[in-house]
Amino acid sequence: KISGEIIWKKKVFFKEVFDTDLHEAIDTFKQKVKNDERFIIATDYDTLLAIDTKTLETLDIKIAELAKYTAFFLPWAGIEKTAYKNENPADIKAAGKMAKLFDELKRDNAQYITDEKSIHEMNIFLSRLLFCYFAEDTNIFKPTQFTNALGSITQKDGSDITDFFIRFFEVLNTPLDKRPTNLSVDLADFPYVNGGLFKDVISIPTFTQRSRAVLIECGKLGWQDINPDIFGSMFQAVITPEYRGTHGQHYTSVPNIMKVLAPLFLNDLYDAFEQAKGNDKKLSALYTRIGNIKIFDPACGSGNFLIIAYKELCRLEMKIIKELGWVAFLNIHLDSFYGIELDDFPVEIARLSLYLAKHQINMEFEDEFGRSSPTLPLSESGNIIRGNACILDWETVCPKDKEDETYILGNPPFLGSRNQNSIQKKDMERVFYKVKNFGVLDYVTCWYKKACDYIQGSKIQVTFVSTNSICQGDSIAPLWDYLFKNNIVINFAHTTFIWKNSAKFNAGVYCIIIGFATYSRANKLIVKNNKSHEVKSINAYLLDAPNILISPRTKTLSNFPTMLKGSAPTDGGHLLLTEQEKINLIKHERNAEKYIYKYMGADEFINSKNRYCLWLKDITGDELSKLPMVSARVNNVKQTRLASKKLPTQAKAKTPHLFAEDRHIESNSIIIPVVSSEQRNYIPSSFLDRSIIITASAQAIYDAEPWVFSVIMSKIHMVWLQTVGGKLKSDYRYSSSLVYNTFPFPDISQKQKDVLNNYALEILAEREKHSGKTLAQLYDPDKMPDGLRKAHQENDLAVERCYRSALFTSDDERLQYLFNLYEKMILEEKNATTNKK
Repeated sequence: KISGEIIWKKKVFFKEVFDTDLHEAIDTFKQKVKNDERFIIATDYDTLLAIDTKTLETLDIKIAELAKYTAFFLPWAGIEKTAYKNENPADIKAAGKMAKLFDELKRDNAQYITDEKSIHEMNIFLSRLLFCYFAEDTNIFKPTQFTNALGSITQKDGSDITDFFIRFFEVLNTPLDKRPTNLSVDLADFPYVNGGLFKDVISIPTFTQRSRAVLIECGKLGWQDINPDIFGSMFQAVITPEYRGTHGQHYTSVPNIMKVLAPLFLNDLYDAFEQAKGNDKKLSALYTRIGNIKIFDPACGSGNFLIIAYKELCRLEMKIIKELGWVAFLNIHLDSFYGIELDDFPVEIARLSLYLAKHQINMEFEDEFGRSSPTLPLSESGNIIRGNACILDWETVCPKDKEDETYILGNPPFLGSRNQNSIQKKDMERVFYKVKNFGVLDYVTCWYKKACDYIQGSKIQVTFVSTNSICQGDSIAPLWDYLFKNNIVINFAHTTFIWKNSAKFNAGVYCIIIGFATYSRANKLIVKNNKSHEVKSINAYLLDAPNILISPRTKTLSNFPTMLKGSAPTDGGHLLLTEQEKINLIKHERNAEKYIYKYMGADEFINSKNRYCLWLKDITGDELSKLPMVSARVNNVKQTRLASKKLPTQAKAKTPHLFAEDRHIESNSIIIPVVSSEQRNYIPSSFLDRSIIITASAQAIYDAEPWVFSVIMSKIHMVWLQTVGGKLKSDYRYSSSLVYNTFPFPDISQKQKDVLNNYALEILAEREKHSGKTLAQLYDPDKMPDGLRKAHQENDLAVERCYRSALFTSDDERLQYLFNLYEKMILEEKNATTNKK
């Protein structure tokens, strides 16, 4: 209606601006938005400013750069940007300061911190410090009361700080009416804390002038801004890496926790709140509903997930109270939060942190409504149980009722089958005693199985952070076959991403998040690259595709030639040669040259490295005796194999001149690396001469025709690999049994094979034009030569035309077709076998 202005309901408010500052103008436009317009845009056609009214993200760019920022407007395409809270700088700063304090104390007390008991007592000491710092900045103590006492009562050289803490902790554990009458005013003025935090007498570390200074520095931080979940990260920072690894603990930051809470229940609750605004009856019902919610973390560690869940639910309830205009208090209680943790100290930290979270919420409530509940003295509360979650009956920890609104969440420990100790292996046996082939599963799957059994016949929803391995490779069939047979439905999935936190010992791991229940939610979501997609269903591969499980096979489903793993010497390196070793050996033993073969694995192939091996398959004893340098290497192989603890390896010592695993065939071959970078659009493969020995880091297809190479190098085959194959971290892991043998490919005519042969040769010809570059360089997606890229694209189309004449429009469409074809071919194979019988 106004020239230069466009208003499109729920979509956009757009206005040209030429006579005033753009930034001032767009601020005034916020007031004009009345129809839930998602984006506000102001531009003078040189600069463009935009605001996403839902996420409050902003854009300030030159309009000529607009093509680079299309992701900002993805909601118009139905793709919601997934936004999470940023890391709190105060948390990171506090973690660094406390780590610095621990480093000082560890250096000064190294002779005392020597075992699990002393580490445990150091952790208790630091947890008490954390409480005191937090207390003096949040009105539990008087402002700066603890730091002032440290500075005024103790000597600068730190010599009397140990005595100070002995007295101080005793005071905090003693009710006011039972304290000695001769206490100094500085100590007598502290309140009684209770709650068991200061109950036990522990060893106090020795302090120096330096560590005392850091102690007081820590007190100057703004602890009122610090999330109690940082306590878990503090705990992680003071445990030795060996101890931490043994217990499989993972401590998580607020942004990561929100990736779980938001899709599990917060988004739905906030949607309900928005819909209830203006309707007191609906708001009152929502207030009651939130007060009855139960949150259960069966691997709670120091309580991070429970703490943030508690605070987020309280904040939503405060919005409801404000909207209703009530004179009421929060309806959420700590005894609605349940947890299981194996170790005693995290249990105490979790209980303490929940109390501190409650105090923070009380302060927020008082700021908003002018009233609050008292925090001290602490009372015993919270349902945090110490025990082994794999053994405990979860229903005794968190009793369930059919009508309860309960949410299970958390970040259980990740441990691959090879990294599990004897106790953890027994846990696996106990949990999976009726499940076949569970030995390949990660330890985290115990929580999936326990949750599956626990939620039967209920409306309970579950969301776990997990290693991405449980939706890849060999793990798929044994885990998900059980879960799906027991009515489990995946309602939410966050595909692979790096999970990091603010702890000192922070190691990013590749994770997924899976939300499931025994019923199907109306809106299923898959989050990939922080973009949320609404889908109809989610299968075990976290795809919107048929729910089919791909199991490893010993023979190819599609009548491809056999793929073999490369040969393995098991020789201690004595049968292998570098370029220089090869030259030196030939120089001294000329007759050894005919036994030196090129030796090629994934690294040598992709990066054009030269490596060699002694291939002594046809050598006679007499010939070997005439080659003393070769004989010496063979003898070393024998000694290496005899020293092995494995009986099969010892047996191979009888033929030390031979590779322990010889799969080489004297013919041309196709080499396929076992592991390849996730950045590549194709797995680099090629034809090799018959004289090249392929190592166990690669797969080999001997005497193969070019059309097979064409299929392996196609996009549709790559999509299959990305989906059903395993991964090493985020890199692709090519398995003959799980990828090649299961790949569904139709029977094609000789004419079609000839077409694919031509495209295969075209790819090889394009590579030859750049013979000075390695395959790693050629298959870098940002540097791939245009001719090679075009050859691959034409090959992709040719391979896909073998499936159907109509082109596929997306990877999702390719996968749906492949899964359906796989199911059809498996059924045909089964029927053929039955008919033969």
